[in-house]
Amino acid sequence: MKNKIIYICSVIISLFVGISGTLLVIYYIPSNDDGQKVVQEVTITESDTIAPAVNKVYDSVVTVLNYGNQLQATGTGFVYKTDDKYGYILTNNHVISGSKKIEVTNTENVTVEATLLGSDEYADLAVLRVDKSFVIQVATLGSSTDSEIGDTVFAVGTPVDVKYAGSVTKGIISGKNRMVNVTLDDGGAFMMEVIQTNTAINPGNSGGPLVNINGKVIGINTLKLVEDEIEGMGFAIPIEMATSVLDRLENGEEIERPLLGVSMVDANNDYALFSYKIYLDKDYEKGVVVVDVEKDSPAGEAGLKKDDVILKINDVEIEDSTHLKYILYKYSVGDTIKLEYERDGKTNIVEVKLNKAI
Repeated sequence: MKNKIIYICSVIISLFVGISGTLLVIYYIPSNDDGQKVVQEVTITESDTIAPAVNKVYDSVVTVLNYGNQLQATGTGFVYKTDDKYGYILTNNHVISGSKKIEVTNTENVTVEATLLGSDEYADLAVLRVDKSFVIQVATLGSSTDSEIGDTVFAVGTPVDVKYAGSVTKGIISGKNRMVNVTLDDGGAFMMEVIQTNTAINPGNSGGPLVNINGKVIGINTLKLVEDEIEGMGFAIPIEMATSVLDRLENGEEIERPLLGVSMVDANNDYALFSYKIYLDKDYEKGVVVVDVEKDSPAGEAGLKKDDVILKINDVEIEDSTHLKYILYKYSVGDTIKLEYERDGKTNIVEVKLNKAI
């Protein structure tokens, strides 16, 4: 009998709670004039959106069209400044290389012909000029030196095809001060110091801005490692490297680089050494071997000869021939450097005054 009473009480309490809950819902949920209940919308804000940063740079980005006899390449660029008459666009040298005509298209789909003011193969930079009326927005240049690994960055550009113009991809800074080898138009090689990012960068993104979370350009996207076993590795030229040569590029001036005056091969390249009939007394993991010395060159005047193994420039160990160029090109014509090399098992140190490269 006792259990039956407990059961009846439980049912009565459950019914009371259910009816009370229903009345509360009816009372507190608003209704329209027809008596229909209205469901209120809830706004969710994404805390990590980069939209404000994108808006600061997006309309400064342009598609660059490289024409020979026909359209032969596309890339990206961005307006970095204006004056009373013109807008100035920064892009990569390899984007406009070999062009007979260059056109640029802005985010309003307006296309105009651009004038090439100056370019440099080693820095992989070029400056274009357009009428100021073409410019919608000017990008703000920032600082890559203030950035840290793990910082959010994004790229804006025209990957693969013009139909994807204005694409935005987001990632982080994966590494700083990376050294990568770049193949030049003449088949030679050069080493560049770049920012590494996992931001998606594809053919056509070259020349576009790499931008930080504050909407400031910290790099110029320039190349990507494309191999089956490598994914998510893009690179950008630090903005400081670009700003250091902008004045000369704008004025069409040649960027002078110093000359050492030697032909060389890597000291650990046994096949190349054998082909030049060079036989060293020991094996070298680093350094370069002099194959030939130009007459009246800085190296010749300093006494360097064939078979000498160059090990250091101003106490910086030389990894290989591309690294030697990278270190050498940090100096200016007229500078004097200290060169350390080995000859017949003996270490020598000599001062070399650099001339202009031809």
